[in-house]
Amino acid sequence: MKVAGLGFRKDVTLASLREALLAAGGPEGLTAIATASDKADTEPLRELARECGLPIKAVPADRLAGIATPTRSDLVMEKFGTGSVAEAAALAAAGSRARLIATRVVSQDRTATAAIAEGDGA
Repeated sequence: MKVAGLGFRKDVTLASLREALLAAGGPEGLTAIATASDKADTEPLRELARECGLPIKAVPADRLAGIATPTRSDLVMEKFGTGSVAEAAALAAAGSRARLIATRVVSQDRTATAAIAEGDGA
């Protein structure tokens, strides 16, 4: 199972989400898109999921907390208890033995991040 994790600000656009996903490796071979559960219904994310033909996996904030990530944002650490929502969501959604195959990349306007993890889905 290959999952793209996305983190983003409230004012994110479809173009910024798409840019981040493409920079992380693109939608080819993905089985899902994952993000924090409080952002899963955001319209630009839903548009991206439709465009890519992928389901959205909503990861509860308490599952994100404590997941070690290779990149770190102090703001994200303070709010979510992990260094990167994109990396943590990808890892959580890909399964217990997941590993990152693309670390967090940031859109040019800095409103979206994406990372990709591969795992067993369990």
